[in-house]
Amino acid sequence: MTTPENYTVIGAGHGGKAMAAHLALMGVKVTLYNRTFDHIAALKARHGIDLESPEGGPHGFAQLFQATSNMEEALKDAQVIMVVVPSSAHGDIAKATAPYLRAGQIIILHPGRTCGAIEFRKVLDDQGCTTDVTIAEAETFIYASRSDGPAQAHIFRVKEAVPLAALPATRTTQVLEAIQPAYPQFIDGGNVLKTGLNNMGAIFHPALTLVNAGWIEATHGDYQFYIDGVTPSVARLLEVLDRERVTVASSLGLRARTALEWLEMAYNTSGEDLHEAIHNQPGYYGIKAPSTLHHRYIFEDVPMSMVPMASLGARFGVSVRGMESIIRLACIVHRTDYWRRGRTVDKLGIGDLSVSELTRYVNEGTRE
Repeated sequence: MTTPENYTVIGAGHGGKAMAAHLALMGVKVTLYNRTFDHIAALKARHGIDLESPEGGPHGFAQLFQATSNMEEALKDAQVIMVVVPSSAHGDIAKATAPYLRAGQIIILHPGRTCGAIEFRKVLDDQGCTTDVTIAEAETFIYASRSDGPAQAHIFRVKEAVPLAALPATRTTQVLEAIQPAYPQFIDGGNVLKTGLNNMGAIFHPALTLVNAGWIEATHGDYQFYIDGVTPSVARLLEVLDRERVTVASSLGLRARTALEWLEMAYNTSGEDLHEAIHNQPGYYGIKAPSTLHHRYIFEDVPMSMVPMASLGARFGVSVRGMESIIRLACIVHRTDYWRRGRTVDKLGIGDLSVSELTRYVNEGTRE
């Protein structure tokens, strides 16, 4: 396909602004959409975003084609649609985009968390959207970023290699080729089950937050989340959750990276066990804990990451008692039912598929 010239970024949080600004500085035409207009009023008035990054990184004033809270307007000319919102909003975004999608458009979730692309496709189907669009998801967000103001963004780091997969996987190459001029960092992630089951946030974030709940509430997060929060006993809990995740992947015929392998790949950090490896990672020193238990580490990572992993495990006969315990604790602490709110296999429309049928669906897009 021809190189896309028109990108739309959905979501004007720190990640969405960073991506929109970086794309604009690359010379492509960028539309930034946000549901709440007040959130983009300042950058719309300035017609762009001031982007900062460390020396050698992208920086400068990034002029946007438009900023809008009108979805039809946002998608009208888009060739690639970058969805940069919390994964708990993926379903709402799918519903909002359904009436305005055009054949040939590429939608990429940054990131999909676990089963994000499957959920997005299911919602489009439920909305009666038969338009031939390609949905893909990234395994993790490509930027480490923050927002310094309403029309400012700051990129600390651009990751060097980010796995990405389309649904179905037969379209992954097409997606990678389309975005390669802008993002050569994206690599083939296999399929959307593999990218979703390599989601490390599901293992680290909820458990570390919940088992340190007393410390978070007593200190408002004034301690080192990974260094003080990961004691030998806590690390053993994380190792159990990680084994369950890897076993769920194995039940689907997939080889998922272990947490130790991921730490070595992402940070060149190793250790005899997870406790040692985490404490050998210099980047974890100084990272403070969440200041409150009302945090995305629970309200996003539990229903959108851990629930689908545990649900897949339960469907295919894997013991996921560790994950179920963490989910139950999250339900108690937040006084809500994350199983009901989360991405279960039944809600995703894949609860009646066998392993071979599910594999065929994510690889080829067929259910027969």
